[in-house]
Amino acid sequence: MSKVLILEDEESIRSFVVVNLRREGFHIIEAATGDEAIQRFQEHPDLGVALLDVMVPGRDGFEVCRRIRERNERVGIIFLTAKVQEKDKILGLSLGADDYISKPFSPGELMARVHSLLRRVQLQSPSRQQHDPVYRSGPFELHTALREFRKYGELIDLTPTEMALVQHFMLHPGIPLSRDTLLDEVWGENYVGDPKMVDVNIRRLRQKVEEDPSKPAYIETVWGFGYKWKDCEQ
Repeated sequence: MSKVLILEDEESIRSFVVVNLRREGFHIIEAATGDEAIQRFQEHPDLGVALLDVMVPGRDGFEVCRRIRERNERVGIIFLTAKVQEKDKILGLSLGADDYISKPFSPGELMARVHSLLRRVQLQSPSRQQHDPVYRSGPFELHTALREFRKYGELIDLTPTEMALVQHFMLHPGIPLSRDTLLDEVWGENYVGDPKMVDVNIRRLRQKVEEDPSKPAYIETVWGFGYKWKDCEQ
């Protein structure tokens, strides 16, 4: 049973989310303040997904996201918030969030996003199938059984969304992939969020894999279309 942390100070909204998630069989951990959410996260290291409101008492959702990412890159994080300005979305995603749902939202939308993110989280979980392939590209190695991504042998910690992007890129080296294709393959075909989600995650991924993110050598931009992973020589 997957554990989901819900940070929401409005009891009516929190109850609405809890009821719908419990119907889907999730184990729910509730928090009404940022400090409480951080404490719950520390108590449950096997957390699968965190749903974070931004405007809560004490430390806000952005700070909670930052604290979670400092300790664990593999937890899926979704912001549930009425703060829908572009700068707020970009800030939340740049801090390591995987998705952003604007209030008000429907139960169907919430469940679709949570299930989509959980698939990415599970992609991060080590596999017992030791024969799973290892993908290599230049200085990079993706060990699918161990769910590890390395550059020159050094481990790079990736969020669930970043790992899914890397795996899809390395499965299609040198092939231009449109934003719509990446949305369908990584976020799911029924994803109804902001297409700019792709660009923000690519920007964050470049910070981790490129020597100079302003001059990317591995994740190339295909202007007006999308991105491609450079087919590096071994």
